[in-house]
Amino acid sequence: MSSQTPVAHAAPDLSAPEPRKGLRGHPWLTLFSVAIGVMMVALDGTIVAIANPAIQADLKASLADVQWITNGYLLALAVSLITAGKLGDRFGHRQTFLIGVVGFALASGAIGLSGEVSLVITFRVLQGIFGALLMPAALGLLRASFPAEKLNMAIGIWGMVIGASTAGGPIVGGLLVEHVNWQSVFFINVPVGVLALVLGLVILKDHRARNAPRSFDIPGIVLLSGAMFCLIWALIKAGEWGWGDAKTLGFLAAAVVVFAAFAILETKVREPLIPLRMFRSVPLTAGTILMVLMAFAFMGGLFFVTFYLQNVHGLSPVDSGLHLLPLTAMMIVGSPAAGALITKFGPRIPLVGGMVFTAVAMFGMTTLSTGTGTLTMSLWFALLGLGLAPVMVGATEVIVGNAPLELSGVAGGLQQAAMQVGGSLGTAVLGAVMSSKVASDFPANWTKAGLPGAPDPALKAAAEVGAVPPQVAQAPGMTPQIVDRIGTAVHDTFVSGMGLAFTVACAVAVVAAVVALFTKRGSNAEAGAGVGHI
Repeated sequence: MSSQTPVAHAAPDLSAPEPRKGLRGHPWLTLFSVAIGVMMVALDGTIVAIANPAIQADLKASLADVQWITNGYLLALAVSLITAGKLGDRFGHRQTFLIGVVGFALASGAIGLSGEVSLVITFRVLQGIFGALLMPAALGLLRASFPAEKLNMAIGIWGMVIGASTAGGPIVGGLLVEHVNWQSVFFINVPVGVLALVLGLVILKDHRARNAPRSFDIPGIVLLSGAMFCLIWALIKAGEWGWGDAKTLGFLAAAVVVFAAFAILETKVREPLIPLRMFRSVPLTAGTILMVLMAFAFMGGLFFVTFYLQNVHGLSPVDSGLHLLPLTAMMIVGSPAAGALITKFGPRIPLVGGMVFTAVAMFGMTTLSTGTGTLTMSLWFALLGLGLAPVMVGATEVIVGNAPLELSGVAGGLQQAAMQVGGSLGTAVLGAVMSSKVASDFPANWTKAGLPGAPDPALKAAAEVGAVPPQVAQAPGMTPQIVDRIGTAVHDTFVSGMGLAFTVACAVAVVAAVVALFTKRGSNAEAGAGVGHI
């Protein structure tokens, strides 16, 4: 049977939300409860990067093993998000959220108890799967708990929690690794998970649309998971293999073929995993594209900022995190404010303005140099946070609010998957831009620094992250003056490459501002709170 059927199978109840008695189902307490769980997952996205060197040293792990600690989590999360959203739509977002919280906390504790890197990687994959269960369910609970006029503010605070947790990860991780141990980075999730579970059991109320899906599109799940794996894996490995390598092109081609097969299948099944009719909504489609482009510019650009602060300016991980506080602060302040603006004026103006601010911030960051002071950096970081806040809030509302209530979990998974794809794409593409610029500029900067001969090819990789390997200073005949000159060549080359990467990110942000013109307030938002409670 074709999936080309009307969006609403049953007329939604548009009555006012039912009166709240006690704690269970209270909208703002629901927001507080899900925020605790979301914070745990968002924090883990960046906190672990700080612990990787300590894990490598303690467990005698290879570089490839350490990369899998990150890649395994990212793959599991990206591949599972939309399917996890469907589970929430089918079985209820409360149950899915609580299972995600418990599983994530248990996997975190198991990592801290692991004595082998293979176990760390295994439990990181489980973390990704349980995190995927948790994130879309949180959005589904908010969508069902809040009336339309307050949903934007709720999503604003939700976005604030994600932004603050993501940006605060390096600070928290640095403090824990420096003053406790790497295991504490994972153990901290256990008490947070217990708190989220207790709050969830007491506060969260199950909301399910009356026409919620009653079956599963198993072939669709298999095809979408396979397509997402091929895409994310190609993006992860492109830097190592090269964009023109047969393996990279093969995985990208496989992703296209499997996505096409998935799209064809979805038109044939009775209850598809992602009803393609969702994308008849221009605002929903624009919101999804906008989320990909925003994550491309933000996550791809932020990847280089951490290297810039630590390797070029010589800051510790904790100090690097503190230098990013203007970005964090503006996201904390800007997200609820953006929610209020979007409620009053609709999402289009705040989204366009946010991406313009983001583009200006990215352009300003092209001017960062080896001698840039803290005040100038803080200015551009603050502007970036101010620009990102309305986009995180508005694009989420556009995607979730323009989807039918019975598909709110799928929409939440789509929003999170768009962020993961955009972030992976941004890191891969901007990494390739950086690598090309480094290869072009390094010989000239080597000569400009007064160094004889041609640079060692091994130093090209060092220039891509802005760090001079410690063994350089130990080489025979090496003097402090020569080491300083090598450092100058490496840092100047890194900064030039970073500048070009930010130029590309700026261009992507401008395109995103144009896409934002096609967004509008969610046409289904009024079918939120009070509909189909069970």
